[in-house]
Amino acid sequence: MSEQKENAETMVADIHKRVTEAFDVFDHEGNKTVDVREIGTIIRSLGCCPTEGEIHDVLAEIEEEEPTGYIRLEKFLPMITKVLMERRYRSIPEDAILRAFQVLDSEAKGYLDPEELTRYMTEEGEPFTQEEMEEMLSAAVDPDKNLVFYKDHVSMMAVEEN
Repeated sequence: MSEQKENAETMVADIHKRVTEAFDVFDHEGNKTVDVREIGTIIRSLGCCPTEGEIHDVLAEIEEEEPTGYIRLEKFLPMITKVLMERRYRSIPEDAILRAFQVLDSEAKGYLDPEELTRYMTEEGEPFTQEEMEEMLSAAVDPDKNLVFYKDHVSMMAVEEN
């Protein structure tokens, strides 16, 4: 067998192992199914950063003809393996996140106030939910100054490549 083919098979076997382990965490019944609402969390735990729209597309591809509210591992595994092999839904690098904050910080102050950040995050692009916004602000707001010094948080927002 060629070394390249062997490497690809090893890579697929590793991916299958990682996906199955991530899936099993949410397979509370131990019957190789998970609640459809857990799929986004599982995909993100595998180092991918899909949008809600992309998760919706994934679900449309793997849901049963008659939606049951559950996703089966046998349908999820081949689809997510392909996603991981193609390196789809990769995270945004740190420097790009920093540049995005700098665009929002038009006066180059090095910070944004929470209200300003909330407005951008809930009104532009794919809006954050109230819960996502609260979670982000609880981690990002400097408690003494009530400001978001974004440079301190950019590295937390970038997902490390596996």
